[in-house]
Parts: sequence; structure tokens; C-alpha cells
Amino acid sequence: MVPIGTLWCLPRQRQSKVILSVAALNGLELNQVPVEFGVTNKTPEFVSKFTYGKVPIFEDSEDGRYWRVLRSHVTVLHTFSSSSLSGVGGESDLLGSNAKEAALIDQWIHFAEHEIGGPLLAILGFIYYGFSGPFTREGLDKQVERIVRALTYAESYLATRPSGYLVGNSVTLADLVLVGVAYGSASVSLGAAERAQYPSIFAHYAKVTEDERIKQYWGTADFVEVALTEPQTA
Repeated sequence: MVPIGTLWCLPRQRQSKVILSVAALNGLELNQVPVEFGVTNKTPEFVSKFTYGKVPIFEDSEDGRYWRVLRSHVTVLHTFSSSSLSGVGGESDLLGSNAKEAALIDQWIHFAEHEIGGPLLAILGFIYYGFSGPFTREGLDKQVERIVRALTYAESYLATRPSGYLVGNSVTLADLVLVGVAYGSASVSLGAAERAQYPSIFAHYAKVTEDERIKQYWGTADFVEVALTEPQTA
């Protein structure tokens, strides 16, 4: 199969994992170019082509245009809602089978990205990268509290879902985005004790990621045993 484009990404970045999973579930192939953060994206060659200098970036092989992925689902929606691509490799219902499902999927995508992904990004700034300002335990704890509130809400909702999915009876883009923020949270702020408080969320994580087409992108190897509460070396 001819690749539909090139994804410049950090393989461990949750947005990259979501995009690669959506491509795999749709039977689509992407060229993947691993990026060393702070090195590759700072080179003159990279910045001259991708002027914002951040990843992930999807470059369309058909017309050479590219999109900076500010939120993982933006590029995914562009790429896989197109009628010229959505039927390749088999029809997918990742965006829902009707208007109501599509609205619910969109709701959960925004919830996961903003209510969990937002504070998660701030925590990564405190723990690894320094972009959240000077480290303080109070500042870190405030962001963790935001994640806990959102996870508690998602946990109670998933506990009522007989299918185990957020919407309908099969995996959707919303499930993949929630899996992404669960992966990110478990890699920094949710140790084993904290994860045990969210059995439905991590049962959902296991259910979604056990698919043979995408399991290579996920797993639990990056999960921390004890929540990180001090700055680390990236």
C-alpha cells in the first residue's frame, strides 16, 4: 500500500500513538520519521520546512501540505473523515455511525484533551521540561487534582457502560484519545496505587489497546510504579 503521508513524531508522545493507531485501524499506512525532541526540531532544515518547530506533524503525500497537530484528533479527523480515504482498508466507525454518536465522540475527545490532557501537559512541564515555570509542589499538586477530578468522572461513566467503550459498542476516536491521556497520566502522575483507584479506566485501556493492529504502540512499560513528585531528567 502507498503511504498516505509522513508523520514526524516522538514515538512515545501520546498524540503520535493516537494517530498511528487510527491509521492502523483504518488499514492506512504512514511513513514515520522519529524526532529527537530539542534536536531534530531545532535544525535549520526542519524549521525551514515546519516553521513552528513542533511535533507531531503530518505531511500529506498527495499535495505536500502539512498540518501541525495541536491536538491529536485534528489531523486524524482531517485524514480519515475524507471520503477519498475513509473506505481504504475497510470502513471504520471511529467517528460514529450517526450524528448523535458523532456528537458524543466529539464531547469525550474534548473532555479528555482539555480536562486531562491540559493538566497533564503542565505536569510534564514541571517534572521534565521546565516550561511550566519554577517547580513547586503546590503547583504540581493543583494540576494532579485537576486530573483526579476528571478521571473520577470518566471512571464513574465507564463503570455504567456494558460495552466497555465510551460511545456505542466498538472503539471510536474518543476511546483512543482517552487511552492516550490515561497512558500519559500513568507515565508520570499515576503510580500503581493511584491506578488501582480507576479500575474501569484501566480496564478500558487494556480493552482498547489489546487489538493486534495497535498494541505495538501502547502497553504498560512506561507506567510508573510510584507517582513522580520531583523534577526528573528527561
